[in-house]
Formats: sequence, structure tokens, C-alpha cells
Amino acid sequence: MIAFTRPGRFWRGNLHTHTTNSDGALSPSAAAAVYRSAGYDFVALTDHFRAEHGYPVTDTRPLRTEKFTTLVGAELHGPRTRFSSSWHILAVGLPPDFGPVPGETGQEIARRARRAGAFIGMAHPSASLLTLDDAESLDAAHAVEVYNAVAAAEDRADSWHLCDVLLARGHRLTAYAADDEHFQPQDPPGRTAWVLVRAAALDPDLLLAALKDGAYYSSTGPEIHDVSIQDGRVTVECSPASRVVASGGLPGKEVVVGDGLTGATLPLDMFRRYFRITVVGASGGRAWTNPFWLD
Repeated sequence: MIAFTRPGRFWRGNLHTHTTNSDGALSPSAAAAVYRSAGYDFVALTDHFRAEHGYPVTDTRPLRTEKFTTLVGAELHGPRTRFSSSWHILAVGLPPDFGPVPGETGQEIARRARRAGAFIGMAHPSASLLTLDDAESLDAAHAVEVYNAVAAAEDRADSWHLCDVLLARGHRLTAYAADDEHFQPQDPPGRTAWVLVRAAALDPDLLLAALKDGAYYSSTGPEIHDVSIQDGRVTVECSPASRVVASGGLPGKEVVVGDGLTGATLPLDMFRRYFRITVVGASGGRAWTNPFWLD
């Protein structure tokens, strides 16, 4: 319940974005300006940490203002996964002087980034054809990127299946959505997936700590205002929705369906280890909580 009980408010941000420092079409300052003008509170510019781009960790600290901030990060790579020559690993909260180490595997660079203070995510697992063995080997990960808007172009935006299998096997991971914006013509128009991070102030250190603690939820449109548990039931308060779903840990679900739902109460008897909530908006967008562990 930490995302809904932690002191503070929700701050909207994107954790996965590319600029001209790697394969994006906009400069870092222009990319940040897009999110700022779209009403975001923060962004992480996560350029590809590869030799052909000069191993960039885009230093966005000069782009911070009183009402808009940034998290310094990169998309890290290293050999290899079962079906790809390279890992795709999101690292948010890196020190700007994080540099390459020759010969590192994906697992090793992720561990080093986590030791350096970063929040580590498995980027677009479905698009990367990440296997369960791959995912379990990335032992530095905090989270799974369960929705990637750019990957929708190849019908691989959703990675909840892999995340649920990992959760069911006892891995205490959280789950985030991102747009993976490159500002290229083939990218989806507009900002289409984001996180809402709970923190007492719009401060990079507080946002990063909240991400590591799981004090956030993800959305492609709907809002989740509150989630609470009492007497073996979960109550959800949300923006107008057509469906509120509890799932997790085994096949099956609890669901409330309606027109313009602004809340629902669902039983938790069928869940043993964890559950998560999905809110489906009237126009089809979704919002997802992180898993709630029942032990």
C-alpha cells in the first residue's frame, strides 16, 4: 500500500526516453521541454549506453527547474540474452560519471549500476523476447517494464505475462510503464505511458527512493486514487472506469464491471502470495498497481 499511504502526492514522469545523444531525434533540452509542456513533473533521459554513441549518461541536472525535474539515467547493454546479442537494461539514478567497463555482461553492468545507486528495470521484455531464464539471471533488477508504448508497433507492448511468472516464483519485483520515446516518425503520437510516483516533494532523491520502494503506479490514462485492504477485501478508488480487476499468482481474477465506475471492492480469498490491480478506463486505457504481497 506504500504508493497510497506514503506522505506526499503523486508526480507524473517518464522513465525511458532517448535523445540525440544516442538514437533520438531531439536534443536533451528539447526532449525535456516536450515533457514539461505536456504537464509532466519529471523525466529520465536514458540514452543507449553503447560505444557507437560514446557511452552517454545524459546529464540533465542543468534542465531542472522549481516545477520540473529530471533523473539521470541510461539504457545499458551487454551480452547476451537467449534470443538477442544484447541486453536492454534501464538504469535511472546513475551518477553522471558512470562509465564503461570492458567485457562486462548485462548482469554485471546492472549490478554495478545498482551499486552506484540506480533503479534497475528490465526494458521491454516482450520486444526483446526475454525468457524466464534471462529474467531470473538479472538479479540486480528492481522492476519489469510491463508496458512499452513504442513496442506496440510490433504488438509487443505488454510484458505482464513475464512479470507475473516472476512474481509467482517469488521474485519481489515492481512494474512500470514507459513510452520509450525517440521522437522519431514511427513513434506513437503524444505521451502514451507513464509512472505516478509518490513523494513528499518534487526532488530527484525522493523520487528515486520512492521508485526503489515501489511507491508508484503506472498508467496509459486512468488514475488510481487509493487502494486499501480491510477484512480480506481490497477497495479501489479511481477515475471513471469500465472495469476494475484484481489478479495475481494463479489463473483467475476478481472483477467489477460497470459504466463510469469510480471505485470497486473485491474479495482477496483466491490470492495466496500477491495480487495487483488493473483499472481499465472508459476509453480503454489502463492503470496498474505494483504487486501487493499478502505475507
